[in-house]
Amino acid sequence: MIAEMKKTYIVVQRSKTKAMLKNLRKAGVLHVSTASKAFDGSYKQEIEDVEKVISVLQELVDKKKPAAQKTLSRREVVETTAYLISLLNKQNELIQKRDRDSLSAATLLPWGDFDPEELAWLKREGIELFFYTIDKKDLAKLDEEQVYYEVSYRGPMKAIATIGEQLDPSTGAVPATFAKGRLSDLQRSIDQTDKELVRIDEKLKASLVHLEALKYYRSVLEMRTRFEEVEASLVDDEELSYLVGYLPTKEEEQFTRLAKKNGWAYLLEDVSEDDEDVPTLIEYRKGVGIIKPVFDILGTVPGYREHDISTWFLLFFTLFFAMIIGDAGYGLIFLLIAGAIHISMKKANTLVMLVYVLSIATILWGSLTGTWFGSIEILQSIPFLQKLVIPQISNYPELFGIEAVTAQNTVMKFTFIIGTVQLSLACIINVVRKARIKDLSLVADLSWLIALLALYYIVLLLVIGAQVNIKALFATVGVAFVTILLFGAQGPGVSFIDGIKGGLAGFFTTFLDTISAFSNIMSYIRLFAVGMASVAIAQSFNAMASGMLKGFALPAGILVLVIGHGLNLVMGLLSVVVHGVRLNLLEFSGQLGMEWTGIQYQPFAETVEE
Repeated sequence: MIAEMKKTYIVVQRSKTKAMLKNLRKAGVLHVSTASKAFDGSYKQEIEDVEKVISVLQELVDKKKPAAQKTLSRREVVETTAYLISLLNKQNELIQKRDRDSLSAATLLPWGDFDPEELAWLKREGIELFFYTIDKKDLAKLDEEQVYYEVSYRGPMKAIATIGEQLDPSTGAVPATFAKGRLSDLQRSIDQTDKELVRIDEKLKASLVHLEALKYYRSVLEMRTRFEEVEASLVDDEELSYLVGYLPTKEEEQFTRLAKKNGWAYLLEDVSEDDEDVPTLIEYRKGVGIIKPVFDILGTVPGYREHDISTWFLLFFTLFFAMIIGDAGYGLIFLLIAGAIHISMKKANTLVMLVYVLSIATILWGSLTGTWFGSIEILQSIPFLQKLVIPQISNYPELFGIEAVTAQNTVMKFTFIIGTVQLSLACIINVVRKARIKDLSLVADLSWLIALLALYYIVLLLVIGAQVNIKALFATVGVAFVTILLFGAQGPGVSFIDGIKGGLAGFFTTFLDTISAFSNIMSYIRLFAVGMASVAIAQSFNAMASGMLKGFALPAGILVLVIGHGLNLVMGLLSVVVHGVRLNLLEFSGQLGMEWTGIQYQPFAETVEE
């Protein structure tokens, strides 16, 4: 559920501001409202330098043999950062110099090792040389009277020189430009630069022992920047300063003790309906918290006054994952990976537990459909696996005397049932919530529920040709539509007549929403389509490898299977993100009226010890 918040005001004497902030940070319970504009702070450049150093050092880490770490004092870590920044600047200068020298050397390479200054001397003596590169085909077309000297070849091009006479551009000849210096000097400079770069690289690798100290220092700087940001958000007058934030109601007692202990003046009040800055803190039910990594990756937070759908998200996401991946063999691979991570970490974090759940669900669904690495041979060879199959939804219905079309229609019908159930659940949630506050618009949500059930049968008619009473269904949708118009804009503090006027004014929007509800149910067919595509791809790679799994071609056959199924797994995971998440965040959440515009609860707290 979404934790209840209290808007909190703290007033202190200006001279005690820093002390108040330090104590408040140590408590780590108050979400402080800061300015929406970007805040750089006095540590911006220092943070950028440390980030740059850490980024470079991390690329040099030997994962097989990580360097033993050393601690640094505050003075030492500052000096180390400055030293490494100077090394990186020097490295960048040398790389640029090498690139310039390499480019210059490349222009001289076709012409050999000579001093371009000698050309200037010849010109002063009345002998002017012109140098060109020209395609060998164009060279053969030159006027026979044209005098030139061949210098060298460079791929399809030829280097030539003329004395005192320039070639016309129409000949295809490209004038050559020379950099200052001899080719040999440039090559020596490049070699010397490379040696210096190697030495810098060695010095950087030697500094890997300070990587963790630098990371710790970065955290300290970030915490100091946050302190400055909160300090800047205080409102001051001549004698007093006050701070505004949000406190979870469950932390009210702890905060009150802290305020009284430090002599702060404070005020706690309920958040107003028009307050848009209230942060969202989700308190996950037992066992549901494993879905948190998904929300963290997506970066989605429900608004404070929206719904916590974490439980339903976990249930439906698990089902969608299983149906989209669709293969018990793949589920087994995920299970083994989760087990390996669990053993290596010696504990199971929320992400590992989530993978366990998703893996088991995939194995169950794959077992019910008889899908093991997309191979009918595996299913045929193990009678036990056949006993687990539900023939009506099997990917190999012919083994059980069922036509493929019949099985496909059954699975499609199942996906529409899932969609109707999930969308109907959203309506029920809205009805329950509105009933608590005596919101008359709940009648509209009940009408949406009825409309969804009717639209489900219309979808069955259009997709799989189910026999339905089309007139009764359209009549039901029509009545529901009118009821939604009459009650959709009703609410606490709104007169019945004004509610009707508001509903009628939204006629076109409601009409579009009805069309959208139909398409939302239809969109759940993606679970069938993507799952079937995954099975088809697996079968294709199996067929490609089948003729290679013997004799000298065996390694190639195994390689085809590993690469093919690996790619299929990756595409399956991408499909889960695109489709499995979409059905929860758009279709389901849209029916709930959620916009996911929440602000993540982030208490002002100590992240590290200074």
